[in-house]
Parts: sequence; C-alpha cells; structure tokens
Amino acid sequence: MPSPPGGLEVPLWRSIAVFRFAALGYVCLLVLRDADRYAHPLAAGAVLLAMLAWSGATAAGYARPANRRWPLLLADLGVVLVVLAVSPWVVGRPALAAGVPTLAVVWLAGPVLAWAVSGGRRRGAVAALALGAADLASRGRIGPSSLTGVILLLLAGVIVGHVARLAVTAEERLHRAVQLEAATRERERLARGIHDSVLQVLALVQRRGAHLDGEAGELARLAGEQEAALRALIAGVDPAPAADEATGTLDLRALLGRYASATVSVSAPATPVPLPAPVARELAAATAAALDNVRRHADGRAWVLVEDEGETVTVSVRDAGPGIGEGRLVEAARQGRLGMSQSIRGRIADLGGEVRIVSAPGEGTEVELVVPREDG
Repeated sequence: MPSPPGGLEVPLWRSIAVFRFAALGYVCLLVLRDADRYAHPLAAGAVLLAMLAWSGATAAGYARPANRRWPLLLADLGVVLVVLAVSPWVVGRPALAAGVPTLAVVWLAGPVLAWAVSGGRRRGAVAALALGAADLASRGRIGPSSLTGVILLLLAGVIVGHVARLAVTAEERLHRAVQLEAATRERERLARGIHDSVLQVLALVQRRGAHLDGEAGELARLAGEQEAALRALIAGVDPAPAADEATGTLDLRALLGRYASATVSVSAPATPVPLPAPVARELAAATAAALDNVRRHADGRAWVLVEDEGETVTVSVRDAGPGIGEGRLVEAARQGRLGMSQSIRGRIADLGGEVRIVSAPGEGTEVELVVPREDG
C-alpha cells in the first residue's frame, strides 16, 4: 500500500537537512581559508557553532509534519537573517568590499527550500527575495556575482516549490486511485457472492412465475425488476446520471438504460446520444410513461429502441399486447385518462417533436417519440 498523503514530501525534507549540513561544511572551508582576513575570527567560530546547532534543530523539527508550520518557518528565516546581519561585523566591511563572502554563503538557501516545499513556488519566491535583499544589504559592494547569487536563489525557490506541489498533487491522485481500486475489488467480490446466491434465486423466481397469473405472476415480475436493478448496482451504473457541465448535455442512453429489466429490453447505439439536459429528461419521462402503459394494458414486456438520426432522435417503444382499438385514445382522453395525451404527446409537443402510434387489435403497439436535436 502507498504511503498516506504527505508521504512523498518526506524525502524532500530529508534532502533539505542533508543540504544544510553539506552547505555548512562548505562554509567552514571558506572560513578557514579567509579567517586571517576577518575582523573578528573568534566570533566567526561562534557563529559557525550556532549555525551547526540550528541545522540540527531544523533537521529534527522538519522531520515531524506537525512542526512544518509558520513558527518554525519564520524562525528558520530569522536565524539566517541574523547571520547575514552580523556578517559585516564579523567579516569586516573592508573584507566584504574586497570580495570575501558573507558567513551564510549557500547555507542561506535552507529556509528558501523549506518555504518552497511547505507552500509552493510563491512562498519559496518570497523567502528567496527576502534573503536575497538581506544578502545584498550586508555586502559593501554589489557586483554581478552577488546579483547572480540572488537570481539563482530565486530560481531555486520557484522550481523546488513547483516540483513539491506536483509531488503532492500526484500523491493525492495516487491515493484516490488506490481507494477506487480497493472499492472496485470489493464490489467485484460482493458481485460474485450476490451472483452465486441472490441473483440466481431472483432469476429462478422470474422464470418459474413468468407465465402465472395473479399475485404469483406479479411476484415474478417484481423479482425480475429487482434482479435487473441489482445487476446495475453491482456493475456500478449511475442511477441518476449528471449533465456534462461543459456542454449542458446528457447521454440519452444513460437515462433510458435505467428502465432495462427482465421484461424491458433497451437497445441503443454504441456511441453516446447527447441531448440538451432538459430535452433528454423530458424524452426519458415520456418513454417511462409509455412503458407504464405497457405494464397496465399489455403483459409488461416491451422493447425500447433508440435511434440517433443526426437532426432528430427517435425512441421507439414496442409491445406485443392486445393493441389499441380505433378511437380508444380519444375515448380515454374524454374519460380523463391523460397518460397518452399529456404524459407522452404533451411532453414531446413541448419539445417540438411528434408522436407516432402504430397499432392494431391483437398485433401489439409501437409508439415512436421523435424530437429534434437542438444545439445545447
């Protein structure tokens, strides 16, 4: 298992600790080389001891995530600023003007790296500018080499901060991917168990009772619907697909796929059928009303076909029921039964489409819902 979020930053903090001690070793070599030119050589030794102690303190402090906050970050920056402030007195203005480096030299990059790892490139740039300005102020003469040092310090803060943020982002994505994989494996394990027990029982009940009448037939139908719903659940099908935020469209296949069951077969193109979200939902609601009519007046078995014809989209709902007699729809509307006239025709008419009904007694019914495709 990968480390929890924040684990990839540990090598970065360890690298900063190693850099501090390596930079301090380089400072010691420079102090030994230029000690005879210092105004106060003994004070330089004391400053080196303080730098060594602070390097150890920061290595131990940054090793704990709880300590990587403003108090330690500001203290780290302040210690380096103090070292830069005492450099003119310890080294002497004449020696600094002659080109002798300050006591901090590259050791001053430690806080810049720490700020960059903790807060990204902006925080690293702020620390680099602050220490660069203090370094320039401590020198008696500002030359091209000192300006180059400030620029390199700024680049280090920006680049290291950027890399640190990329590492954090990558680790968060990896953590989410591992969680998703674990959830998928658990769902697959549960699916195997459900398939071997619950789904087989529901399928058996549906098959045995499909041709029975009364409550037994109704129980078989419900068992078939629950089997289909359970299969969709363990397959990870979203019961309520969301609209695409960029285009405001919905894939009609996802909406109509929810109606598939043991008695309802849904056939759709292999590619998405995008429609403006309100149009797709109204078309799906009209399809649901047509399927409800099949359950009420036929045997409940229906076939749904989705056709994407470019400028229009057609949804056909066909059943093998007794069919619709001549004048039956007009009579139903007069009786106040408005399923066909309002739930289906009204919805499709509002979308600028049309409803075509092909039916004959004893030959079943086919309802075609045709809507124009509008630019979302």
